[in-house]
Amino acid sequence: MDIVILREDDIKKIFTMSDAIQADKDALEIYSKNGADIPLRVNINVPESEGQSLYMPGYAADTNALGVKIVSVYPKNIEKGLTSVPATMVLVNNQTGEVCSLMDGTFLTRIRTGAVSGAATDILSRKDSKVFALFGTGGQAETQLEAVLNVRDIELIKVYDISEERTNSFVKNMSEKFEEKFSVKIVAAKSSDDAIYDADIITVVTTSKKPVFNGKLVKKGAHVNGVGSYTPDMQEIDENLVCTAKVYVDTKDGVFNESGDLIVPVNKGIYSFDKVVGELGEVILSKVQGRENEDEITFFKTVGSSVLDVVTARRIYEKALENKVGEIVKL
Repeated sequence: MDIVILREDDIKKIFTMSDAIQADKDALEIYSKNGADIPLRVNINVPESEGQSLYMPGYAADTNALGVKIVSVYPKNIEKGLTSVPATMVLVNNQTGEVCSLMDGTFLTRIRTGAVSGAATDILSRKDSKVFALFGTGGQAETQLEAVLNVRDIELIKVYDISEERTNSFVKNMSEKFEEKFSVKIVAAKSSDDAIYDADIITVVTTSKKPVFNGKLVKKGAHVNGVGSYTPDMQEIDENLVCTAKVYVDTKDGVFNESGDLIVPVNKGIYSFDKVVGELGEVILSKVQGRENEDEITFFKTVGSSVLDVVTARRIYEKALENKVGEIVKL
């Protein structure tokens, strides 16, 4: 049995953000037409080490994508000089049941999560969008920024984080990486109000438990991506925005059960899940309507799904074989 080992550098050589955006579109389309088997993730507590180990399996027959992503959350790893959220993707040959690839699950998560916002932005935002506001400068922020740059001709990016030091450092690094390539100016916003002023696209990727900007200040015609809230008590997005925007999700099952962005206003009785227009995959399938005019505000909420992992991982694996990239281990 040959197993292809794919590290972050290997993946970067062969797989672009545009590739990832297309993979995510395909994954969500498959999911929304009931073409994927996505069991609930298994969460195992490891109290002795104050950690958790999560197993996210999935199968999408149309793309031959079968596998499981193993993600662990070990906060004390930081004290050991290790990542606190290590992840590995185990890809399985759907015809033989044998493991065919092991790949860096941390980078996979980053690129597929950035890509899903890119997919939503491509499908739902105004084509003439020029100003992009990014909230959060953590590990997911770079791919969120890159994804939007891949689908819209952005001229100005305003970055905001509660830490001025992190903001300035991120702006410096991203300017060096993307300003010339995409002909874009990247600056640090002075405040959350400054960040969203005149913003056509807003992406929020934080760990906040309360809204990070005033939803009433969002301009007409803007598109918002909510990425960070993945538990019922995490709420990045202002309730005013949720109640007035056209809301779309990656998966109804995931968002309705996991994200405080919608759960909090629902529990308060000011919003209901049946107001959600639909899944992004349903827009792709033309089962529900996307943006209908230039003035409406659209909001896309994602909590992630293993269908994104397995489909993206399969595409990476196929490109690795095609380009003879990665280390082959024989078992």
